[in-house]
Amino acid sequence: MTLSAESRARRIKVILFDVDGVLTDGTIWIYPMPVALPDGTIQTKMVEAKGYSAHDGAGMTLARLGGMKVGIITKRISETVALRARDLKLEFVYQGQAFKMQAVREIIAKEGVTLEEIAYVGDDVIDLPVMRQVGLAVAVANARSEVKAEAHYITPNSGGHGAGRDAIEFILKAKGILNQALEASIDESNPLSPSMDIGKGGDLK
Repeated sequence: MTLSAESRARRIKVILFDVDGVLTDGTIWIYPMPVALPDGTIQTKMVEAKGYSAHDGAGMTLARLGGMKVGIITKRISETVALRARDLKLEFVYQGQAFKMQAVREIIAKEGVTLEEIAYVGDDVIDLPVMRQVGLAVAVANARSEVKAEAHYITPNSGGHGAGRDAIEFILKAKGILNQALEASIDESNPLSPSMDIGKGGDLK
């Protein structure tokens, strides 16, 4: 029997995201930055920048309030990703992953979860090996057609514009705890919400 997306979502304990094209709109800005060396000379360093949705960040808090753990698996290696992951206090951060199932298998071993208890959100064909095996495969609205064709759920919003939040809320709604998580996120007596997603900008300490 083929399970519905909602039935699959009810089993999820871990939700994993690609970064470029999922938590961002896929644009990668690379620009030169002058750096002064001790001898007074100027050297040019190339700096990478990405834009992230604050709605997705708030969604990560909702996921935690709903009892899930959250992580990212991405092929690129970027300090901006490391910084955003620190802001969000993600449980799983895997960069430089050309074959993403390797990271998934490591997470399964560490957490004692099954493939059926993992959701993955992707946008391009590099994500298909994971999407084909996890319990809930999610494609963002502007994902490649090959990815959408194999997804159990497609978000209403595009990558970088709240797609991550869409995936989290879909799961929480299927579990019947979305409203509970939303209320907990604005409850002053709840210690979790104010401790999450505290951005420090350029402060990497």
